[in-house]
Amino acid sequence: MKRRTFLQLAAGAALAGTGSLGFQPARAAGKDIVYLTPGLDLPFWRYLAKGVESAAKAKGYGFQALDSHNSPQTQLQNAQDSIAKGVAGIVISPTDSSTAPSVLALAAKAGIPVVIGDIGTNSGDYASFIISNNYDGAKGVGEALAAALKAKGWEGGSVGLITISQARKNGQARTKGFRDGLAAGGWTGKEAGLQQMQSYTTDETFKFTQDMLTANPDMRGLFIQTDQPALGALRAIKAARRSSDLLVAAFDGIPEFVDLLKSKQIVASGMQQPYLMGQKSGEALVAKLAGGPVEKEISVPILVVTSENIDKELPVVKETVFANEMK
Repeated sequence: MKRRTFLQLAAGAALAGTGSLGFQPARAAGKDIVYLTPGLDLPFWRYLAKGVESAAKAKGYGFQALDSHNSPQTQLQNAQDSIAKGVAGIVISPTDSSTAPSVLALAAKAGIPVVIGDIGTNSGDYASFIISNNYDGAKGVGEALAAALKAKGWEGGSVGLITISQARKNGQARTKGFRDGLAAGGWTGKEAGLQQMQSYTTDETFKFTQDMLTANPDMRGLFIQTDQPALGALRAIKAARRSSDLLVAAFDGIPEFVDLLKSKQIVASGMQQPYLMGQKSGEALVAKLAGGPVEKEISVPILVVTSENIDKELPVVKETVFANEMK
């Protein structure tokens, strides 16, 4: 692979969907903050990017978001090019926790501070880690789904999981939390299987859901561990004419979820607050660059939003989850 320049990577990221976020070309070396993201095709990472950008620009830094397209190799290449350019600092949401140490090692050798915004790392040196309590959030979703199943008399039905990568620490926490929440809520059924997303697309989850429905005709519940792919699962359920006898729970949030929650097509979603996480990531990095104290780990609460509380939670959700995209 030929080594790409920083500006070429930035142009590629814009073509991949960053242009609508208003990211500006990098300015002078040493005055730019770079955000290395798993994939800007997912709204969650776009919202987090906006938060980092707001914090960086508030202190006079330039900003660049580089899309890794869910590839550890691409993320490493983006890191190498950013370091070669001499950026001031890096915020990274790793493609997975096991490959993050390679990026951290490169940055440490170059003396460039790094803040981790979500997902986490298995090892390595970093200034701060901004994380949601994925376990508690997913546990709340599991409890809400269990209650909804019980209200229908379906607590003995099977429940399927379509997860983010289980090589990610946050993915492991979501799976454990959800299972514990189901049990705490009195669910007594069996698991209808677990499928891990790789491309994080609606087409992928459509196929996973089709396969689960075919293999488990008694399936009464489904948990999808991120936002936009949940729409593919709902499409598959509708195509199978199972919308009236299967309950869906999700994680994270996009504007489409508001009407889906209100209509009970989704009964609950554990919404991280990506815009707020991005702001805190950017603020931690700016504080580190200024020589100030930085907390090693900063936890951001997860909002367990249900069909019952969506109207109450919506003002906060619009600001900290949807990055004010929803009018």
